[in-house]
Formats: sequence, C-alpha cells, structure tokens
Amino acid sequence: QKHIELKGMVYKNKTMIFTDEIAVVKYNAGNIYSVDYALKRLGVEATITSDKEVLMSAEQSYLPGVGEAETTMSHLRKNRLDEVIKNLKQPVLGICLGMQLMCRHSEEGNADCLGIFDTDVKLFSPPGMKQSTPYGMEHPDHVRSDLFKGFTKEEFVYFVHSFYVPLNEFTAAQTDYILPYSSALHKDNFYATQFHPEKSGAVGERILRNFLEL
Repeated sequence: QKHIELKGMVYKNKTMIFTDEIAVVKYNAGNIYSVDYALKRLGVEATITSDKEVLMSAEQSYLPGVGEAETTMSHLRKNRLDEVIKNLKQPVLGICLGMQLMCRHSEEGNADCLGIFDTDVKLFSPPGMKQSTPYGMEHPDHVRSDLFKGFTKEEFVYFVHSFYVPLNEFTAAQTDYILPYSSALHKDNFYATQFHPEKSGAVGERILRNFLEL
C-alpha cells in the first residue's frame, strides 16, 4: 500500500487524515470554497486563512482565484499577503487568476502582480471574433511537471478565462486557443494551472492528488 507522511498528514490510497498542514489563501477571490470542497472530496480538511503565520508554516498552500487582477492585487497588498505568498517555501498551487497573479504584470487593470514567474498576462484579442474566452473542456499538451503524472492524451480539464500567459521558460503545459499559451507553469516550489482542477472531475482530482504527493 502506498503510504506517504507529511507532518501529521497521512495519505493512504484515497484516505487522508489531516491536522493543519494544508492552507488555502483567503482573499477576495471567487472560487476559494470550490477548491476547499474538491480537497474535501479527497479527504483533506484544509485551513482557509489569511493568517500569515499559518500560511508560512503550512506543508502546502493553494492560491485559487476567480476575479479581477488589479482589484485582487490591491487587496493582497493592503493585507500584506503579497510578500507572504512570494516568500513561501512549501509547494504552492495557483489556480486560474491565482496563476495569473503569480506573473509579473497583467493587462487586466494594468496590474503589477507578484512576479514569481517572470512573464506577463495578456488579453485574448481574436481578430473579427466576439467571443474571446476559452470556455469548457480542453486538453493540456506538452506537459512537463509532476502535476501531470500519469497523464495520457485523453485527459481534458475545465477552462474559463479571457486573459492568458504566453509560452515561456516556466511553461509546464500548453493549450491552443487562437494561439498556443501556457495552461500550467512551474518554478521551484511554485506550481500553477490556468484551468480549474477543482471543476475538472476525476482528471482534476488526479492533479490535486499529484500535488498532495509532492
């Protein structure tokens, strides 16, 4: 039987016994509780918190996000969470807006972001098209991260976003919509997905399990 211990957290097949080692960053984002529910389905009872000491001492942290970049960055700076997030040493998973906030700058609200990934966030501008938002299930390709351990070419995950991160040295997966773009990023202890694993069914659960096993 597979058995991994992480400071009071025991993962045995699909059963998780949890103390207080998994943290979800609490801020003005829209899908914090969706991520929390997805972790609960895996047996993980996460701590949703903006407490700096809890975030820094957690074994893993999640930065989910549905919202607007400039407003969200203002909130993070006001509450001094921007420096906390940038200096976390444990594995951190940014999701959707959370991934974009980890970049250097976003065209959404002309926002300076966390700068963890040295790349910018751009607006999709399809010529002659009204619809500029990838929406629905797409396949991440050219994967190169432990997040995608066990992946084949048959997996699809859920996207909904109107801004994108171009391909860059930190691209850990790519997807095509108008042009190839980064659907996942990885640098050191920071991981990020443009798609929503918490809304991607069994495939998303596998990604979250892979992250838990890092």
